[in-house]
Amino acid sequence: MILEIAQIDVKPGMEKDFEAGVQAAVPLFKRAKGCAGVTLQRAHENPQRYRLFVQWQTLENHTVDFRESADFQEWRKLVGHCFASPPNVEHVREVLHGF
Repeated sequence: MILEIAQIDVKPGMEKDFEAGVQAAVPLFKRAKGCAGVTLQRAHENPQRYRLFVQWQTLENHTVDFRESADFQEWRKLVGHCFASPPNVEHVREVLHGF
């Protein structure tokens, strides 16, 4: 399992629009090949900063299958106008689970 972590800073005043856009995009992720779940979290200290966590079966499910799909273009239409800067995206895999 690969976890995509996208740090997304949104323009001031666009928080509700961004959250609504992510909610509207849930079906896009749900039908994406290899996508096992999506979660959005908002920073407490910096309320214009979000972290989007997307679980993928493989790295290629994100970087190839999703990114080259029409659904990725739709995702960007739903939320891209809210971005203050390009998202910072990282992919990680679990190496230890404490409890």
